Amino acid sequence: MEMEKKMNVLVTGAAGFIGAALCGLLVRKGLKVTGIDSVNAYYDPRLKHARLGNLGFTLPADGEVVRTTPATGYDRSEIEYREIPYGRRLTSALNPELVFIRLDLTDRDGLESLCEREKFDVIVNLAAQAGVRYSIENPYAYVESNVVGFLNLLECARRWPVKHFLYASSSSVYGSNAKVPFSEKDRVDDPVSLYAATKKCDELMAHVYAGLYHIPLTGLRFFTVYGPWGRPDMAPMLFSDAIMNGDEIKVFNSGNLSRDFTYIDDIVEGIEKLIDKAPEDPSLARVFNIGCGRPMNLLEFITTLEAALGREARKKMYPMQPGDVMTTFADTTELRNVTGYAPKTTLKEGVERFAEWYLSENLWTR
Repeated sequence: MEMEKKMNVLVTGAAGFIGAALCGLLVRKGLKVTGIDSVNAYYDPRLKHARLGNLGFTLPADGEVVRTTPATGYDRSEIEYREIPYGRRLTSALNPELVFIRLDLTDRDGLESLCEREKFDVIVNLAAQAGVRYSIENPYAYVESNVVGFLNLLECARRWPVKHFLYASSSSVYGSNAKVPFSEKDRVDDPVSLYAATKKCDELMAHVYAGLYHIPLTGLRFFTVYGPWGRPDMAPMLFSDAIMNGDEIKVFNSGNLSRDFTYIDDIVEGIEKLIDKAPEDPSLARVFNIGCGRPMNLLEFITTLEAALGREARKKMYPMQPGDVMTTFADTTELRNVTGYAPKTTLKEGVERFAEWYLSENLWTR
């Protein structure tokens, strides 16, 4: 798509899975991009650092050495790494129009200072405390990041208006919805996890801010994103670690689950296509499903991953987990009508690309 060359975009969660991939795509499209991220230890920060390195950022050598145990992921042992100093501004060696700053959305003063200085044209908010199961263990982290942090960004967009404000919601808002595929017109008032509740709260806050201040807001309900550089608390990484280490993999609900697995490239291309397509009426916030539209049974996914890794899994069956849902299935008609969105990557192709990255010599853990 054709866009003005120096459109100034803020991407939050830029060291995250989707955020890093989106930053790379946007600068290749000729945009000016500032990425921010708190780089917390929900999962191993060395993966976040590796994503930043892949974007051309050289990590500073003067950060404090930290020893910690990540909150989630397959390996919960203590790790050691050097932190990026808070507030430090880094410029990519691959593209000077790409900048990274370590900044937390709950730092209202720091966020306001950045937005006042940069006068962003577009905000893409991908920063969030992720994970359904961890929200049961640490609920405060979800409200602080997903609700308070989002409010801080909305206030910035009110004070320094933007052409478009896109933000991450989640397919989790559909909760125990039995109707499939999930449509944006479905009711989403029956969440089954605090994570889902915070994402629904974001959608309600967006509705209010659009109505009061005419901020052009678009929410994105993501469906099970996977691919190279993915999160270590998600099934592809958890299963791959266990398979390659000869350990058992946990198969919840005896595998009687299905997910709308969506490849990372299809996700970020969908976001990029939306950037210059703000709502025609900025007083009406909107949401879109962004998924593959072809749900896959969990056991079939495992079989596909086994073939790609060349090794068989040792499976151990478990009951349904609290906060989990049986099926996710995206109806992407609305997004397709606005952008022409059409995911191209089959599950087999996507899993093979993930496995190739996972088995490569430059994997971040090796």
